Amino acid sequence: MRVLILHSRYLSGATSGENRVVDDEARLLTEAGHQVDVWDPSPGDTSGIGLVGTAARAIWSKEARDHVRGLIRRSSAEIVHCHNLFPLLSPAVLRAARSEDAAVVMTLHNYRLLCLPATLIRDGRVCEDCLGRAPWPGVVHACYRGSRLGSATLATSLTLHKAIDTFDQVKAYLAVSRFVRDKHVEAGWPGDRIHVKSNFAWKSEMREGPGRYFLYLGRLSPEKGVATLLRAWRGSSAHLLIVGDGPAARVLEREAPPNVEFRSAVSADEVPALIQQARAVLVPSQSYEGQPRTILEAYAAGVPVVASDIGALPEAVLGDSGLLVPPADADAWAGAVERLLDDRESERLGEGAVQLWRDRYSPERALEHLETAYRLALASG
Repeated sequence: MRVLILHSRYLSGATSGENRVVDDEARLLTEAGHQVDVWDPSPGDTSGIGLVGTAARAIWSKEARDHVRGLIRRSSAEIVHCHNLFPLLSPAVLRAARSEDAAVVMTLHNYRLLCLPATLIRDGRVCEDCLGRAPWPGVVHACYRGSRLGSATLATSLTLHKAIDTFDQVKAYLAVSRFVRDKHVEAGWPGDRIHVKSNFAWKSEMREGPGRYFLYLGRLSPEKGVATLLRAWRGSSAHLLIVGDGPAARVLEREAPPNVEFRSAVSADEVPALIQQARAVLVPSQSYEGQPRTILEAYAAGVPVVASDIGALPEAVLGDSGLLVPPADADAWAGAVERLLDDRESERLGEGAVQLWRDRYSPERALEHLETAYRLALASG
């Protein structure tokens, strides 16, 4: 197949899970023999463009629309696979792709079409005030990067393109989890066009033995639940390694017991080595995660996961791949940690984790699901 991938890259570069998904899927398709072209402009490419101009592009980018038309004509793309549209592409590229008779596919990595910050979080708590309605409450609360102008721009773009049926140009939406799909259906999006297609992780070197430490990898912000881990660790002898940065970093470091170690965020290339030494990867989130890549990367290395029983996390932590714990329940987290200090239990769950990766999250499964989604989009006309 001839595929054009579109993605407005995040400034966080290789540490962005979504950027990495785009890169990985492009590589996966290319290695399978498909013709793949990628246009993934970065916000850094817009130096010199003023704030008003950037805002206008997020609503309707004539430049991106025309560029996409040209790319389709040059590559004869049959499929246009869109990821993040903001701020450089805008939903106008969906209309451009359909005008060139390409079948449009769009991955739903998060809740961007339902919620201005794409997280369904406000003030560190789950918020569904904009679910199923125009996102003007998000403008009032300046939910997009703390800016009312930025929030108003994004809300205008989403509202306008919903009103003129731009999003109906998409033949197949690919939600990264059933939970993400269900939230979009609850908000009024067409369930018959939203399919669940998980992310994947590349094959990794396997962990040897039960692991040395418990590992948290991610952003340090209130909704991620790291404070719950610190409360759970006050009575534990286990070593906890926390890797990441964020607005809560200093407070967390002050509150941490002595057996908790902090490191700054690392590059994507450094992540596998950290995971391979872990007794378990911890995902204590108190919000609606879509599908954290760290879970899949842990499974690929034969490392179990302990995660909060919220959002899409129960879909990923199944059977003998790890443990689910009530979010914000420090005592329950302490109990899960104690259970995994048993070497045999850690190794048993590690075996279940790698089996789940083979069954659901391997490159082979991802390619199969992508190709099926593309065929569905092409068949829908």
